[in-house]
Amino acid sequence: MKTPFEAIALEYGQRKTPRVVAKGQADLAHRIIEEAKRQGIYVAEDPQLLALLSKLDVGEEITQDMYTAVAVILSWVYWLKGMQPGDEQMRPPEKGAASNFGKAP
Repeated sequence: MKTPFEAIALEYGQRKTPRVVAKGQADLAHRIIEEAKRQGIYVAEDPQLLALLSKLDVGEEITQDMYTAVAVILSWVYWLKGMQPGDEQMRPPEKGAASNFGKAP
């Protein structure tokens, strides 16, 4: 059986812990990813992290067992933006502060 296409969006920067702000399968997953790209938000594919994050509901913060995996993705996003941890506290939030995780069909 084919695994459905999924996407989960995380928000981080204004809170101490990243939280799920959107999740969906099939058409909704495609719309989440399209909107992220439209807003200049970085999109990463990580099927193992997606499996962990899909256990959370929208609005929930990530759990401690997800910290390392999410930190790896966030460090990649910071590097791509030329930022260092803590920079988000010194300037107003900008587009791209969230990360999205999707799994291809």
